[in-house]
Amino acid sequence: MTPQTRRQFFERLRDANPAPTTELEYRTPFELLVAVVLSAQATDVGVNKATRKLFPVANTPAAILALGQEALEGYIATIGLYRSKARYVIGLCQQLIDLHHGEVPNNREALEALPGVGRKTANVILNTAFGQPTIAVDTHIFRLGNRTGLAPGADVRAVEDKLLEVVPEEFKLDAHHWLILHGRYVCKARKPDCGVCVVHDLCEYKAKTV
Repeated sequence: MTPQTRRQFFERLRDANPAPTTELEYRTPFELLVAVVLSAQATDVGVNKATRKLFPVANTPAAILALGQEALEGYIATIGLYRSKARYVIGLCQQLIDLHHGEVPNNREALEALPGVGRKTANVILNTAFGQPTIAVDTHIFRLGNRTGLAPGADVRAVEDKLLEVVPEEFKLDAHHWLILHGRYVCKARKPDCGVCVVHDLCEYKAKTV
């Protein structure tokens, strides 16, 4: 894609959805952090069902530690890998209290040092909770970056680096949300819905249907 094509790509996504955000339900950076950790290999819908029961009971590091791992597992048992995720959440709660006065840090190094938090999760927190222009690359964005020609790369880090290089500055803050929603609902893995795609004429996908 040319720089002009990429600009048109994001202008159209912006026009279609001027205020994109995550579909995970949260009210605080900590709730978002827990929800994102729980969302690994799980749907946002499934995570929201669990956190709607969990957060009214425990939505701070201290409250979740007081709840304990076994009780936490009961709240999130409908989510895949819930036992290991419960261990991560308990561990990150303890670390937040021990090192960060119970607050979610707003820098990458501290976030990635938390149990269960990798680069993608850190990017989501930095972007969504703290308004930093990071771009978290999940399977949807990786697929879309390669399929459309927007930001080709052999792995998620390569796609992330390419996106940070080519996305115009004015679109970087919201790029993650536009791309993930487009990949989730339009540019789907098995059969992209090219007929309703607002960027179909800009896309370089050889098998597109329009």
